[in-house]
Amino acid sequence: MSTTEPDALLGPADIRELAAALGVRPTKQRGQNFVIDANTVRRIVRTAEVRPDDVVVEVGPGLGSLTLALLEAADRVVAVEIDDTLAAALPATVTARMPERAPRFSLVHSDAMDVTELPGPPPTALVANLPYNVAVPVLLHMLDRFPTIERTLVMVQAEVADRLAAGPGNKVYGVPSVKANWYADVKRAGSIGRNVFWPAPNVDSGLVSLVRRDPPRTTATKREVFAVVDAAFAQRRKTLRAALAGWAGSPAAAEAALVAAGVSPQARGESLTVEEFARIAEARA
Repeated sequence: MSTTEPDALLGPADIRELAAALGVRPTKQRGQNFVIDANTVRRIVRTAEVRPDDVVVEVGPGLGSLTLALLEAADRVVAVEIDDTLAAALPATVTARMPERAPRFSLVHSDAMDVTELPGPPPTALVANLPYNVAVPVLLHMLDRFPTIERTLVMVQAEVADRLAAGPGNKVYGVPSVKANWYADVKRAGSIGRNVFWPAPNVDSGLVSLVRRDPPRTTATKREVFAVVDAAFAQRRKTLRAALAGWAGSPAAAEAALVAAGVSPQARGESLTVEEFARIAEARA
């Protein structure tokens, strides 16, 4: 554990000074809301249970609020930033505020959706304040691409957090819930108010914890299972017999696959676990 000075983290004045110096104005297009509260980023790191031997990947580090808190606690931090100006500035911020930790920091200047490899040792944790508009695809991409990520904590829009953590039977249970559950045990891990951000967003945020587990045992591929999930929720008010007709080729073929999987053809997608979706895919494969 590093013995950094208390003021190594960024406060509201630091954030605004940095942004002014760089000519940065947070953009809605990229869903940029910078965390300006040091207590909040330390809380995120605590909730993520970041350990001294962790290699943490952070997506969308922005001006570096969470990055610095992660560097206090982890062995290494790799930040993935798409914004040209922010990506260019972050290494200098780390060096200025935590010089002794700077060698343990790496920056990847890229769209997270294009990242297929990271520098240094394989990541063991993902901790990020994810832009609201791309949170789910980025999260699923990183979990899929980097199987060494054991623990994830993401801050997302409260509504997205609810969807990710929802279980079967919940009215917000849907495609993100099932797909996240393929990779991990998912749960809500707290709420974050609007006043810790600059600019303050119009919505509250939530923390979501994902702990890696083995995917369901099935002879179907992940792609085949996800195709069933997508079809089931594309027409979520329909029974599975009707909703999966296009996927299976006909309502009768859908019913045959459902019966073979031990799932009622009259059920709806929102009542099924990821294991049941896997059985349906397997029954048709």
